[in-house]
Amino acid sequence: MVSQDIKRGETIEAGDLSVVRVSVDPALSPVAGSQKAELEGSRAAVDLWAGTLLTESAVTDSLVPGEGESLVGISLTPAQMPSEPLYSGDSVRIVTTPGDQGEVTNEDPVTVEAVVVGVSRVQETGETVVDVSVPEGDAADLAARAATGRVALVLDTRER
Repeated sequence: MVSQDIKRGETIEAGDLSVVRVSVDPALSPVAGSQKAELEGSRAAVDLWAGTLLTESAVTDSLVPGEGESLVGISLTPAQMPSEPLYSGDSVRIVTTPGDQGEVTNEDPVTVEAVVVGVSRVQETGETVVDVSVPEGDAADLAARAATGRVALVLDTRER
């Protein structure tokens, strides 16, 4: 059990967790008390509140974005992305699209390879916000292109 609040990304220390006895429902998947020592030094993948049971999905060994990576949010209309649902971990490419006048050129479109970190739908606009992790050097250019709305998302293989 989480014995004191731990913010997402913070390192889990010995005093942050307590071992408790609970009747486990098959729908729950708390971490066993015997794993307490193994969890020390891990990081909280989400905000953890005191009094809650700890699950494996709430703990991570790596942070997103990691060293040398940046997280960029891209708001996309249904026409700018595949209809296939996107999931965290999907490999995608963000591709620059032509402007309003079609401005077709002989140059290849700018493409940035990325990994999906999160997806949320904005009910009011019908758009989908896709958070992607990209190399730090590509982040500013991608953010600028995404802000213009002149990008499309391509889903690549889900093979891992």
